[in-house]
Amino acid sequence: MKQVIGLILALLYITSFGYGQKMGDFKLLRYNDDYRFLASDTSRDWYKDIKYQSLGGKRNSFVSFGADVRFQYFYIKNENFKDEPRDHDGYVLNRLLVHSDVHLGKHIRAFAQLQSSGAGSRLSPSPVDDNPLELHQAFVDVSNGPTAPLRLTLRAGRQELAYGSQRLVSVREGPNNRQSFDGITLLAGWKHVQADFFASHYVAARKGIFDDKFNGSTHFWGSYWTLQQVPFVRHVDVYYLGLQRPAASFSNAQGKETRHSIGTRLFGSAGNWRYDAEAVYQFGSIDQSTISAWTASLNSSYRFKHFPLQPELGCKTEFISGDRRAGDDKLQTFNPLFPRGGYFGLASVIGPSNLFDIHPSVTLNFSSKLAWNFDSDFFWRYSVEDGIYGPSTAMLYAGKGSLQKHIGNQFATDIVFAPNPFLYFRAEFTWLKAGSYLQEIGRGNDILFAGVTTQLKL
Repeated sequence: MKQVIGLILALLYITSFGYGQKMGDFKLLRYNDDYRFLASDTSRDWYKDIKYQSLGGKRNSFVSFGADVRFQYFYIKNENFKDEPRDHDGYVLNRLLVHSDVHLGKHIRAFAQLQSSGAGSRLSPSPVDDNPLELHQAFVDVSNGPTAPLRLTLRAGRQELAYGSQRLVSVREGPNNRQSFDGITLLAGWKHVQADFFASHYVAARKGIFDDKFNGSTHFWGSYWTLQQVPFVRHVDVYYLGLQRPAASFSNAQGKETRHSIGTRLFGSAGNWRYDAEAVYQFGSIDQSTISAWTASLNSSYRFKHFPLQPELGCKTEFISGDRRAGDDKLQTFNPLFPRGGYFGLASVIGPSNLFDIHPSVTLNFSSKLAWNFDSDFFWRYSVEDGIYGPSTAMLYAGKGSLQKHIGNQFATDIVFAPNPFLYFRAEFTWLKAGSYLQEIGRGNDILFAGVTTQLKL
């Protein structure tokens, strides 16, 4: 309680300064925050001093500091459909991210970030919830400067990766502990094209202090290209992603996995319409089985700007392959690689493997700072020969023992209030009604989920 009161007082104090939008232009990847414009700002205060502190009186040599504090309370009834111990009181998650960003001229830059995540009264928390203190990011950039026609940056060290819609590569913002990678990335940009090439090892979270060490077992590499201002479709992503891990486990195959993903994404807006379509094909091997998996999704919405509350109607649908036949030498189960943790909301029950879902939604915009969202999601298994998985491909229920496809229906609502760029508040409620498959293969109890989030960014 003292922590919450202290946070509220800090929020009131900081937001009383009334900084403009440019000062609070925070990026999902905090190393993309840019405060060079403060070099020519003659008005100074404590906040501007932590965002831009000149080194040696040179305009392009400076240090910047930032932080992210988040508190969450969650209550879940019948977690994992009541196959887990009952938590009657709920639990509190807290996360602190602190970073420093040092620029030595136009060509050299070093970024470091610490992360601390805690899970109070959480029954058997995983390292994703409870990871007391770790070096989350630490890398060095060498570049040819931001104004070069062909902009090149070589980045080496521990770093966050996030691409496209974050269906396959995400910072995992929803869960308590964000994820990172040890590796090398080459970033290239020219005109309307951005291309990244990377080779890395996934950093597996552990519950101790400073024990998220270099992990050579899970390799992740690839290239991601974004093309802007493309005729007719506006924006296009094309990418290749490679994954190798020593011990993968799916309903019908286990062992060493080498998987290649090729995909494309079309996205943009036209008037009041927004659209995002993506398709991915995967191939490779796991143990003695060959991989042939795929997914396709379409997400579109329309905002009625001339109506009261400017309602926005949306609909998303996904087809995600599952294994067609147990016992053969082929695997069609899709692997989402390193996706958003709360893939279908913060309830985070079902992951994107062996799935077909339809997800309509309505958002009411009371103002630019306050929105109320209502959505539902209807889930079916794509293949009756395969089971259902969590967001990280952890098996929830096997495919054998049921010919039913209907997993369940999820109904959710949330209210988001962001009074300024520094503060974020969210309250939500989710009801997942178990379908015929869950009722037949498990206990099949409905899930009730409620949560409150308070977040401060500096």
